[in-house]
Amino acid sequence: MTKGLKKYLKKKIFWFIVTFIAAIILNFILPRMMPGDPVNAIVGKSISPGATAEQVQEQIAFYKHQFGLDKSLLGQFGDFVKNAAKGTFGVSYNQYPRTVSDIIGSGIWWTIALQLPAILVGWILGNLLGAVAAYKRGIWDKAFMPASLFLSAIPAFGAAVILLVVFAVNLKIAPVNGAYDPGMIPSFTPKFIASVIAHYQLPFWSIVIISIGGQAVGMRSMSIYELNADYVKYARFLGIKDSKIVRYVFRNAMLPQVTGLAMSIGSMVGGALVAETIFSYPGLGMAMLNAIGSSDYPVISAITLIITVMVLLASFLLDIIYAFIDPRVKAAQFE
Repeated sequence: MTKGLKKYLKKKIFWFIVTFIAAIILNFILPRMMPGDPVNAIVGKSISPGATAEQVQEQIAFYKHQFGLDKSLLGQFGDFVKNAAKGTFGVSYNQYPRTVSDIIGSGIWWTIALQLPAILVGWILGNLLGAVAAYKRGIWDKAFMPASLFLSAIPAFGAAVILLVVFAVNLKIAPVNGAYDPGMIPSFTPKFIASVIAHYQLPFWSIVIISIGGQAVGMRSMSIYELNADYVKYARFLGIKDSKIVRYVFRNAMLPQVTGLAMSIGSMVGGALVAETIFSYPGLGMAMLNAIGSSDYPVISAITLIITVMVLLASFLLDIIYAFIDPRVKAAQFE
């Protein structure tokens, strides 16, 4: 390992640690700045109508002790860090005594199963169509470019609502909401799997549609830039086959697109909120929405921390990979 590479890696690791510490602090503080008192809300729901003021105060004191809210802010932060290190993240305020890790565990696989394939399919289709439009030009470019711009301009909720209204409400060929039919118990039976697939289609394609446009526009722009580069003109002048040149062109054009893919995967938990809310899909997006509505600080902090860590890791790993595969980064290490 060269001296320049060691310096580069140390710098990236240092800033990763600093950003990670800052993220932990912000994930603890920001949810607690929300208006409302979760303990009063819980007691208001659970206390009997004829309870005395003393009984109400006893209930408030009980829940504050259970949640650790009777400690100082620094003590609460210490509990938050310890619970995060254990992976439990404490107990949920809104679903007490259920642990936060249990809530996340029941929703994260639904989110990953929905988001990860949709992101990958949208990325592959968008880059493929963008590369073809840049290379073929002509009618491919003239017809495809406006369509890509249109798709990239559609907001996430817009695509989801359109699909919901057209295919679920009007045509009635897809379920309206949920991840499977009501009353079914999750199992690996053909009936349950068929139900999951049927409910999966609309949220899946709502994510794919909005992914294709942006990826295609980016890939087309990068491919045109590379096709007009001096090394391509020189290679053609030397008589090198176009098929061989194109491999290098699209490999170079893919570098920014790989960055976009990594960041999309890193932020996929946060990106699940819109689709899961509109289709009532039982993933982390719905868990986050419910937690915000009930000021459930531990759940909010845990989910936002997971999103932050995933984005940081994706960015950090990209920086490390680029140090080995991108000649421009390699050259910068020796400056």
